[in-house]
Amino acid sequence: MQYSELYSMRIKSLCSKRHISINKLAIMSDVRQSTIDNIIQGNSKNPTVRSLHKIANALNMTLAELLDFKELNEFSFEDDER
Repeated sequence: MQYSELYSMRIKSLCSKRHISINKLAIMSDVRQSTIDNIIQGNSKNPTVRSLHKIANALNMTLAELLDFKELNEFSFEDDER
């Protein structure tokens, strides 16, 4: 799994658990839907901290909480380079 896919997986999972559509997340976070779509689709390989922070706030989380999940914590950059 690539690094950028982890963000996508995390955001989709959190939205699903909260019954929030990507469109609603865009409105709640004040992040353009196209930006969130690019993160979700893996087109944005390195989303900005600002975007991730706004998404986290919309999900009622800190940025640290958004980024604290098993798959990201266990990720090896060596695997991403292959």
